[in-house]
Amino acid sequence: MSTSPVICFGQQPCGFFPRRFLVAKVRSARKLQAEIGGEIVFFYHDSDHDPRETQTTLRHHKSGEPTTLNFTFENKVQRKYSPLYLKRVMRDWHAKTLRQLPSFDARIWIEQFQTLPQTTIADYCLEMYRRMGMLDGIRVARSSDPEFRRAACDIAEYFVDVPYEGEIARARFVPAGHEGAGVAGGGGSLQLHQGGDSFLNLPAPATITKDQISPTRDSRLRWMNSVLRCTHYVCGAGEQGYLRKEDAPEITFVNRESIERSDEAFAEPTI
Repeated sequence: MSTSPVICFGQQPCGFFPRRFLVAKVRSARKLQAEIGGEIVFFYHDSDHDPRETQTTLRHHKSGEPTTLNFTFENKVQRKYSPLYLKRVMRDWHAKTLRQLPSFDARIWIEQFQTLPQTTIADYCLEMYRRMGMLDGIRVARSSDPEFRRAACDIAEYFVDVPYEGEIARARFVPAGHEGAGVAGGGGSLQLHQGGDSFLNLPAPATITKDQISPTRDSRLRWMNSVLRCTHYVCGAGEQGYLRKEDAPEITFVNRESIERSDEAFAEPTI
């Protein structure tokens, strides 16, 4: 019995306008769908916590010079450690950025940007992608979704969402006996990366539920596909370097199409 293709691509929230490499993944997935049929799924890895992921590089509409913008954050803990699905959008930042947009090549999207709901960064970015038409006909699966997490397979390498100084932090789990692991909790520790070779150890809670767990870069493919069961995966050049393809031998990997200035924001009228 044949199975309908499930064409997947994955990405963290990558700017309040999508980076051009994400648009290239979308185009590649749609081209493949036109050839083989099936469904397209966007694995939205909004559990990531790195604030650099949402840097947005726009170009001045006259000079063409690039400028990189990013969200601001309420506090240091939220900026460094909270997952993107919990980092909050600040109203002052939104108003300031709205005043800047007429100078950039994204000015055609000012009306849509102006009315974006100012909730969390992951929701904010996803809604902008939707308004730009990037997700038309595409199902979105979010790594922060408790139902997705509960349905995913067990993994040995993971992060845990835990309370820390009034926020939720995404901390790397380090099993007991590994270098740098704490002894509190008996089963290992949780680590927050402070920069360079510096880590802050937190005691692992007595119980860690699947609702709290998100994958590391190395365990992400297996964890993701245990739920999505994709047959094809569109990946970029960077992903080619770290994907453990042996974890998903059932997947056919497809390189995304090339696109100029791939790391800059896409702000054109049509995806």
